Amino acid sequence: TIGQITMTTEMAMTSLATSGIQQLGPALNSALLIGRGGATIAAASSLASAVSSATEQGLLLRGGIKINKKQKEAQVEDNNVLGMPPVARSVLCMAIAMALHYLGYSFARPTTMALFTSEKTGYAGNTAALPLAMAFISPFALVLLMGYGRVLEKFGPRGALMQTSAFCSAVLCSSAFLIVFSQQQGWELFDIPFVKFVSGPLFVFRESYVALLTSQYWSFIASTLNPAQSAKWFAPIAGLTSFTSIVAGLGVKEVVKKLGLPGSLLATGSMLLASLIAANGAYSIAEKHGFNPADEHFKKQAAKEAKGKPKRGKQLEATEEENMVAKASKLFKRVPVLGALFMEILSSQGLATLLNVCFVSKLSSAIPDDAERAGWMGKFFALINVISMTLQFTALPQLMRFLEPRYLWRALPLITILFTTFQSFQVDPSLYVVSASLLAMKALEYSARRMLDEMVYVPLDYESRYVGKEVIGVFGYRFGKSAMSLALSAINACFGNLEIQQLSFLTSGASFLWLSAAWKLSNLVPTRKEADEAYSKRK
Repeated sequence: TIGQITMTTEMAMTSLATSGIQQLGPALNSALLIGRGGATIAAASSLASAVSSATEQGLLLRGGIKINKKQKEAQVEDNNVLGMPPVARSVLCMAIAMALHYLGYSFARPTTMALFTSEKTGYAGNTAALPLAMAFISPFALVLLMGYGRVLEKFGPRGALMQTSAFCSAVLCSSAFLIVFSQQQGWELFDIPFVKFVSGPLFVFRESYVALLTSQYWSFIASTLNPAQSAKWFAPIAGLTSFTSIVAGLGVKEVVKKLGLPGSLLATGSMLLASLIAANGAYSIAEKHGFNPADEHFKKQAAKEAKGKPKRGKQLEATEEENMVAKASKLFKRVPVLGALFMEILSSQGLATLLNVCFVSKLSSAIPDDAERAGWMGKFFALINVISMTLQFTALPQLMRFLEPRYLWRALPLITILFTTFQSFQVDPSLYVVSASLLAMKALEYSARRMLDEMVYVPLDYESRYVGKEVIGVFGYRFGKSAMSLALSAINACFGNLEIQQLSFLTSGASFLWLSAAWKLSNLVPTRKEADEAYSKRK
């Protein structure tokens, strides 16, 4: 049965993950001997041991329910079989699900970019194409967000993650087949190769789906660990995703050579199905042992029904659709830190868009071959993830022991300003100078900023973690990119295509805007003591 398969998968994954490697150093040493696939298990083992240890030291479940005698006995029984308590196993399964998601995404990112910038399948030489495509990301993300809201309301967090994962996998796989068939048959639409009508929307979809799924993985983890544990273990959990991204980045070129660009998309779809199984295992463990985050959702639904809901009809459906936008507006007023985080994300993603446009423009002219360009981009993002993973497993956990999050929020844009200012002073910045600015921004975003972002949600309520988080993660990120892309498109239309140095001046200005927004956010981010108190009040 499906339940037995899920249980077997869950036991197999957690057994592998507790194979005796206890810390990062041994994990990486083993990785050198057992290859890429084994390295993933080694890294997961190190993380599992850490989370397991933390859980055994008095973990309080979400909602403030202490582990009772019956649960302790269940934990002991499970430990005898699998070596880890239930909370650690559920967090590990979700971390593996997220790592598999990023493994696939790291194939999709360079693949979709190569398709989009190709002369045969995309829009090579058209510098206005990328900003225009990115302008569509925000509206499309809003459509995905509205769909997610409906599924979440009807099926809860678990059902929402299962259905959205399956949907994204289906889109990627069907796009791969459509690209192959359209090229083989020579399909055209309005005298334009049909494949170009696939590569554009596919690029937009890839930019949108990653945040939709990532936010749901983190929502579960943030709902399971307390503020002190999140400060310690969020960085290593994110480090596991960096590790799998490195593996994918280094392997993209070989995969594309053997399977082609459509084959790389199929690999992404397959990874999403594997992540779905791991995520389902995480929710199964949580449900079995009484700390399922979805319980808060169904309690709210039961409370509404107890008050007496009107019969379902068009009026009720319109009220439920009453939207993510209305809910988010009320939520941001009630929880000011979320509104400040939304503005910080708009500014940071505006800067990221500018840096990305500089990078893609320079890369397209420097490396015209599609496969070579995809391989170069894969290695570039692998390097970003190497730096991110190093920070996530070493410096950041130590730093967060004594440094308040607000100070790190302020430091990130200051570091980026150094790179963008240097780039601005170059008349014709080289590919390596442009790449360095994007690398600095992305490495800080993937490591420190991702961790800080998730820590904001831990002491907050269910609506903030599952509704506010999706609005910010899916729409906020994409709206920041789309707004900047629309601005660039307008500038290109009025004054012609901007040169790299002109774009570099804009990146410096955007860096200071990010600094301003991050500083305002940092003043609202709670200290560790305040976060613990807020978390305790919800017990």
